[in-house]
Amino acid sequence: MDTYSTHSGNIGNCPIYWTISCLRICNCKRYSSVRKYWIIALVCIFYLFFTVPRTNQDKHGLWTGDSVYSQSKIDQDPTDGVRGDEANESSSPTRSNVVYITLKSKRHKPANIRGTVRPKLRRKKVKVSHRDAQDGIQEKANKDNSNTNDKSRTYLGYSDRFVKVNRGDNSHHSSIRIYSQRAPPWFSNEDISTMRFLADSTITHFEKVTSRGSSFILFKSETNRTRANECHKCNGVVKRPLDMSEVFAFHLDRVLGLNRTLPAVSRRFHSLGDGQSCPVVLWDSSISPIVDADQPSERLTWGSYQVSLKHMCWYRGIVPKAEWRCTSIHHHEWSRLVVFDFLLQIYGRLDRNCCGFKPRPQDTCVKLGHHEECKDKDRVELTHIFHRKHDPHHLVFLNNKGYFDRDEDNLNFKLLEGIKELPDQSVSVLRSQRLREKLLQSLFLDQQYWESQGGRQGIEKLIDVIERRAKVLLTYINAHGIKVVPMNS
Repeated sequence: MDTYSTHSGNIGNCPIYWTISCLRICNCKRYSSVRKYWIIALVCIFYLFFTVPRTNQDKHGLWTGDSVYSQSKIDQDPTDGVRGDEANESSSPTRSNVVYITLKSKRHKPANIRGTVRPKLRRKKVKVSHRDAQDGIQEKANKDNSNTNDKSRTYLGYSDRFVKVNRGDNSHHSSIRIYSQRAPPWFSNEDISTMRFLADSTITHFEKVTSRGSSFILFKSETNRTRANECHKCNGVVKRPLDMSEVFAFHLDRVLGLNRTLPAVSRRFHSLGDGQSCPVVLWDSSISPIVDADQPSERLTWGSYQVSLKHMCWYRGIVPKAEWRCTSIHHHEWSRLVVFDFLLQIYGRLDRNCCGFKPRPQDTCVKLGHHEECKDKDRVELTHIFHRKHDPHHLVFLNNKGYFDRDEDNLNFKLLEGIKELPDQSVSVLRSQRLREKLLQSLFLDQQYWESQGGRQGIEKLIDVIERRAKVLLTYINAHGIKVVPMNS
């Protein structure tokens, strides 16, 4: 039997080996036929009792020869510390005795990046009344008429879902579009509710009003009546279609963190403006000029304004002296104002005579002949400077018509004279290179304004102008050593 031993001494391990041995016994002439049958029978019995049980054990483990590989050895790197052929020679068994097991890793679904995949909406079957069915038909018509494409929605990070607002008739969607769970963070809850009111409330009547030295059309609504039957913020000022930049100004104010303008939206009136979209600004009766028009001695001129900037009126709570010629406005408020007015090139507050740039023939200062009064600039009166009666230290920006057709070589740098500090929050937005992204997200909320400006292509052109002016302003800050400091309200 020594002739038939294997190199490893594992007799009975391989079925092929036993088959060959049986054939050799059958061909051997040394044994008689009876002995050959007995030997073959004993070989079969031996194989059944010793080989088959081991084969069953192989189903539960990795078996090679006489050894069983543990799970800990499988988990180890097979070539850890050994190179190529050395690993095969030292640790790997022969090819005929190895059972290879492939472990499949668990597959993970790719991350759902917000704004790139439109969420699946499950529709619930509900009973719909006849009036709700009519509302559904109107809803589909409004959605089909929308000119906003899917590319804009994906870029802005919104899903595809409308938010319905109560308009009184309950049959229209709000033109204030919010496709995510919350509005952009620079808007307060009061901003959103006011925008929806201005855009969607039911108007009872229009009224022509003269106030603050000008005449305008006021629309009234009873949507926001309180329990005491008092109308709370239920009026809006309707302005000319040419003043549509007031809507852009409101969004720029919120994006920069200034929060000094009143909410403004775009709305179409069939009885006004030949059906064109008009800017609508919230009416606030608590706003008044900082200087009483009945007392000419308290007029705020360019000269007195420059003196008050030097003394930093009300800074750190210090009560100003009488000779400083201060108003009730805090020193930091002027810094906020000049950032806002410079980006929009609004000259009606600090430079109503257009002394800091070359005006066009159609500008108001040229039509009224004020441009010829620039020789004595210290006596030029500042106009449209407002605050709230209950909050006299903070400005309210009104009449915010901006000018986007003025080139960079004709910007009004007079607005920046006397300013030594600027708000860090606003400047950080300009430096972050995210001004375009934030303005797109913000302006997209007002569907009526978005479409009136030609969609995203028209909005992008307006933002191009603001971005170029922002670069000029940042260059001016570095060149003149303007400090960027925190300015909390």
